[in-house]
Amino acid sequence: MTNSSNQVVNKDKVAIVTGASRGIGAVVAERLAADGFTVIVNYAGDAAAAEAVARKIEAVGGRALTAKADVSDPAAVRHLFDTAETAFGGVDVLVNNAGIMGLSILAEASDQDFDRHFSVNVKGSFNTMREAATRLRKGGRIINFSTSIVGTMLPTYGIYAATKAAIETMSGVLTKEMRGREITVNCVAPGPTATDLFLKGKSPELIERFSKAVPLERLGQPGDIAGVVCFLAGPDGAWINGQTLRANGGLV
Repeated sequence: MTNSSNQVVNKDKVAIVTGASRGIGAVVAERLAADGFTVIVNYAGDAAAAEAVARKIEAVGGRALTAKADVSDPAAVRHLFDTAETAFGGVDVLVNNAGIMGLSILAEASDQDFDRHFSVNVKGSFNTMREAATRLRKGGRIINFSTSIVGTMLPTYGIYAATKAAIETMSGVLTKEMRGREITVNCVAPGPTATDLFLKGKSPELIERFSKAVPLERLGQPGDIAGVVCFLAGPDGAWINGQTLRANGGLV
């Protein structure tokens, strides 16, 4: 449900959502637009999917622009912010959603898997946070994605969880470094959520096991996570700073 007062408050604000062409990122972009934000729909490769998200936003009266950028590339990230500033005058919110998740026990993980995860998940978030730290307008919000696996420490998720633990640490430090700018920095740490990224390669039995592990006995939905992001981005989240919100139905 959209709050009309939020639409008014956020009417002239601009949000960049990385990895917004599908999954949680796409739903976050749509929810932010419904709350009045102009949204930059970032994507790395699938232009058609990103355009579909932008057109969906515009079809219901929102404003959106697609922007290609590989977040692991510092120059591409600078251009992403340049694009937003040129089109709309500035940036108020950064949502660091882009990321990859590969599973392997540590003993069998390859150097390539390790390097790729840290390049996209950690360096990618670092690149965007670094730009946001100097370019967000006063009162802005940086919202990074972690994972509840940092708490559950499930086998095969070691490298992925390590990248997200690094993001939580950088977020906490950046919170302190933003003193005097009225910019908040927080993390959202989803639990098992029904997206293609999570469901891919899992048997129905394993998915059921993940569902039952949550006290609410279901997987999260992208909308559950988007609601938390929009809370942090909107006026009601102004006093939340330096926190990791575990949106996982009570899993951990």
